[in-house]
Amino acid sequence: MTDPAVPDGPVRPALIPDVPVALGKLVRRILCGNPSMMTGPGTNTYLVGIDEVAVIDPGPADDAHLDAIAAAGSGQIHWILCTHTHPDHSPGAAGLKERTGAEILSFADTDGLVCDRHLADGDTIEGTEFTLRAVHTPGHASNHLCFLLERERLLFTGDHVMDGSTVVISPPDGDMAAYLASIERLQAWKPSLRAIAPAHGHLIDTPAAKLSEYLAHRLAREADVLATLQATGSDGADTAALVATIYADVAAELHPVAQRTVWAHLRKLADEGMATAKDPDDPESIWACV
Repeated sequence: MTDPAVPDGPVRPALIPDVPVALGKLVRRILCGNPSMMTGPGTNTYLVGIDEVAVIDPGPADDAHLDAIAAAGSGQIHWILCTHTHPDHSPGAAGLKERTGAEILSFADTDGLVCDRHLADGDTIEGTEFTLRAVHTPGHASNHLCFLLERERLLFTGDHVMDGSTVVISPPDGDMAAYLASIERLQAWKPSLRAIAPAHGHLIDTPAAKLSEYLAHRLAREADVLATLQATGSDGADTAALVATIYADVAAELHPVAQRTVWAHLRKLADEGMATAKDPDDPESIWACV
């Protein structure tokens, strides 16, 4: 769900679609022109490297965007990395491969994505000037990977952490317990992260604070869900009724998205023995406290 963006640092290059912007010696960002309620300003595509280039998240199958990526790569694109297979991140991989001949790498062949090679947690991509390490971070999606630019300690987080918004966790593939565990794993990462490059929004140069903010927000929301559910008594309530109370100050058009995340919290509470439903796999089921 999207909140007003708050600057994370003093340098925030403008987010202009299909214009490469240097974020450091080895990293450029190209914004896709696909703004929406779910994507914020659009999907960020990152180019890592100079002599050999890895592209992270080619975005949707948008010809103008793919042409801009290929042009910026100047014939040096060797790898196309997808953080996960949601429609604003991976469908452009096939078109970019046609333009560059690069190999496609991701966690699995899912949602129409066909990989040349699959990556597991800890696998690396070795470029002339860099090493990128795959970090499996399930939660938003079971196949979600972050990519760590090791020497720079810069983490490309896809939809795991974003600038100016929280992350929607949508069951059954989205899993709230897995998501929180993945956040905590990044909090404990050694050596600590220097910056986060999200798939939506600006570079985040206070990663420890952002991760703590994310964890606190999710735990506070879980407490809201539990308290609201307790107030319904033995009759319980469905997710729509819970959202109407918990998100009373949020625009109604965002409530269907909020229902998915509330459902994810309820499933986690059920696994912990604190909530129950006749069918936890049914998003319309009636929930009650145990």
